[in-house]
Amino acid sequence: MTDAAQAARATAPGRVLDIDRIRADFPILAEKINGKPLVYLDNAASAQKPIAVLDAMDHYYRTSHSNVHRGAHTLGDRATTAYEGARETVRAFINAGSTREIVWTRGTTEALNIVASGLAKELKSGDEILVSHMEHHANIVPWQMVCERTGAKLRVIDVNDRGELDQDSFEQQLNDRTRVLSVAHVSNVLGTINPVRDMIAKARAHGAITVLDGAQAVPHMKVDVRELDCDFYAFSSHKLLGPTGIGVLYGREAVLKDLPPYQGGGEMIERVTFEKTTWADLPHKFEAGTPAIAEAVGLKAAIEYMEGLDRELIEAAEKALLERARELVHTVPGMTIMGTAAHKVPVFSFQIAGLHSSDIGTLLDQQGIAIRTGNHCAMPLMARFGESGSARASFAFYNTLDEVDQLFSALAKLQRLFAG
Repeated sequence: MTDAAQAARATAPGRVLDIDRIRADFPILAEKINGKPLVYLDNAASAQKPIAVLDAMDHYYRTSHSNVHRGAHTLGDRATTAYEGARETVRAFINAGSTREIVWTRGTTEALNIVASGLAKELKSGDEILVSHMEHHANIVPWQMVCERTGAKLRVIDVNDRGELDQDSFEQQLNDRTRVLSVAHVSNVLGTINPVRDMIAKARAHGAITVLDGAQAVPHMKVDVRELDCDFYAFSSHKLLGPTGIGVLYGREAVLKDLPPYQGGGEMIERVTFEKTTWADLPHKFEAGTPAIAEAVGLKAAIEYMEGLDRELIEAAEKALLERARELVHTVPGMTIMGTAAHKVPVFSFQIAGLHSSDIGTLLDQQGIAIRTGNHCAMPLMARFGESGSARASFAFYNTLDEVDQLFSALAKLQRLFAG
């Protein structure tokens, strides 16, 4: 049994995460990079895909491809059934109340833009939009664009030195002028899990619309949008073992129905004349044009794969990976970690004195180790910590403790060779 399987053993006898079987489900993990076995630690950017996802998309294209909703033939019916079946799978996955609340998007970024653009009609000068210092650019820039259009003001929740949202800052800035609270459920740079349920409750008491960027949360934890009580929740398929090119916007039906369409075209209409167009019912009024049908099928397969695993063991395995990384920081002289929050997913960003983050990434790639470098689309957060960028290692349940050890062994070697 591997170290990762041992670390993930649960309290009940016999419950063990079979990491070797799981890794066999991901063909790319057998690749060699620069002659070395691939150690893939860039999962926060995009996770790898299991055979189940690849097979589901291939089967769809081989047996069922057609456009959806409009075809008066068998293939059209098959494609529509697969496509709308995927929507139901997503609904159940996040416990939405209805498939009317599940809108297909191209990813988290488009989902957040749909919300920001749609809410703009409700905003005016003097209104405030509350975001945080740890947001991805996708949850900053759309709101800045809305502020420019409406005269609303962007307010920012501080982040403390541990990489947590400063709750005093949040409560001081939350007021009756706050029309929107839009924050990350989990930080893509720090891995911090934010106390969003409590923040949502406080924001709703002031009448604010609540929006969560869930891109980094859904791969690592169970998300229940009704328990969170948010108005909107956005996430991407490709971080959840699924394909690129598709994402999800959950919208509470009572709020979503009043949001105007983001794009116009076919599929999202009820009736078109040159005098007036009326919109289709939810969720279709937000889904203009031919959709990403195979990608929806792939996301469904990814969710079914995840739900076929023991989530308790998965979370235990990922916690063990993060704890091993924390234990090994001292083995690399000059290494510092950004953010030490108590509640984190297995994502950590770091610097090594004397080494630029891009050089770290390039040198690790020569050893077959894939990490992320740069500002991670979070420039304001980098500035908050006085950095222009960082290296970031992000783990998934298919990683092993041995791979964490390989990362730190390689980093210690780089430090000795180049930073000394």
